[in-house]
Formats: sequence, structure tokens, C-alpha cells
Amino acid sequence: QVQLVESGGGSVQAGGSLRLSCVASGRQTFGTYDMAWFRQAPGKGREFVAGHNWSADSAYYADSVEGRFIISRDNTKRAMYLQMASLNPEDTAVYYCAAAIGVSWSRRRDEFQYWGPGTQVTVSS
Repeated sequence: QVQLVESGGGSVQAGGSLRLSCVASGRQTFGTYDMAWFRQAPGKGREFVAGHNWSADSAYYADSVEGRFIISRDNTKRAMYLQMASLNPEDTAVYYCAAAIGVSWSRRRDEFQYWGPGTQVTVSS
């Protein structure tokens, strides 16, 4: 079983920055987890934001955040981060950390078996 806990959400003005963190607990080696950030805005579905494929050591981003967000991880701390810059009101959402173990890399929400409770990010204009 894997437990994920996000932190770092908050309120910021447009153009500002935030850094989200996700810490994982579990018996398996964190370095073999595919990790991702998803977000869900009010009245909308949960969408992929950014992810990291452990086997290829590659990062992937949604077009809407490419160039503004950076995903990173520290396997020694069992942690993943999302550095968000140039935030705009459209980035307002609950941000979720997700982990996938033992499956091929995918951006699909249903490929991720483990989820954190989410952290709220609110960007005001």
C-alpha cells in the first residue's frame, strides 16, 4: 500500500509562483514509481498536469503548463515536487499527486493506482 500526501498549496496572485510537494510512504522502492500531478477545477474533470516516468527518467507536461511548471523528484526523500510559475486564474484547482507501480507509463488517470487527498491552489487576477 502506498500513501501520498501533498502540501504547498495556497492562494497567490496572477503571475506568482508556488511549489507543491508530495511525499510517499510504502514498502516498495519509490524510485520505481511513475509519478504525476493531476488537477481538478470546479465543475471539470481531473486532468493530467505533469508526470515523471521512472524507467526513462523523462518528464511530461500538459500543453497548458509547458514552460511554466517543472516536475522533479528526490528519491532519497520519497518526494516529488511541482514548481509552478507564471500562474494564472485558469490554474486554480485542487492538485493531486498520483503514483503508478508496475505498469507502463501513461498519462491516463485510470493507470494511477494511488492518489493523495489533494491540495488547493487558488490564483486570483
